[in-house]
Amino acid sequence: MSTATAQGVRRWWDADGGWSTADAAGTVLAIDSWLVDEGRVRGLDRHAERFGSACDRLSGPGAEQTNRFLRAVAESLPARGRWFPRVELVETGSGTRLRMWLRPAPPRTATVRLWTVAGPDRRRLPAVKGTDLDHLASLRAAAATAGADEALLVSTEGHVVEGASTSIVWWRGDTLCGPPPGPGLLPGITRALLGALARTAGHQVVTEQATAPDLAGLPVWTLNALHGIRPVTEGLGRFQDTDAAVAERWQSRLAALAVPVGASLIPVVHP
Repeated sequence: MSTATAQGVRRWWDADGGWSTADAAGTVLAIDSWLVDEGRVRGLDRHAERFGSACDRLSGPGAEQTNRFLRAVAESLPARGRWFPRVELVETGSGTRLRMWLRPAPPRTATVRLWTVAGPDRRRLPAVKGTDLDHLASLRAAAATAGADEALLVSTEGHVVEGASTSIVWWRGDTLCGPPPGPGLLPGITRALLGALARTAGHQVVTEQATAPDLAGLPVWTLNALHGIRPVTEGLGRFQDTDAAVAERWQSRLAALAVPVGASLIPVVHP
């Protein structure tokens, strides 16, 4: 295993393509992460684009260096085992720097229970993954205390937005639905991949604003890179035994999108 991929150790990356050991110091500005399973990953190019856009927005080191960093990360990932690496843009005393944290992937869970956050959405920059990292972690901790797995965020009007670490979608018959995009919503990679699969299979994919009562009789899923698709069993929508089987069929289609890491990352260019 290379110096860039020692398990559990954070590594700085410099403009010359070198790695050095890092601690957890610094303020995390943006992150991204994806599942690597036996050297295969899905949507890595999309994760790279999202992270690169966040770095640009937050005055990171520049598109060329960010792209080189992402390619160096991809080249250093282990070919065996299940991993959930995290790339980070970090503010330090000497400016912004890029860092990788290689983590073993937690086990996948097949279903999820939601706990609704009371009060207004207090995120500062919802459309950038990582800016509100500590706040969202506290919401997930509160959900766990309440006996749930994930915190559900709703707008001041009561519309379902997303989970603390997940996108939310639901089915109206054969139509896949989800909240409309905007500054209050993180662009979900797994949601985008599922939407493309659904369209290819002949399903309509739409966006709509919906409150929890609007979804009372519908199957609702959470989506993210680690767990893929998880039907909601408590806290939103309705759950039936058949819902789990349907979700697993779509999960298999999603898993089939995974390709070798080396074949999945292309250069990303930002203006």
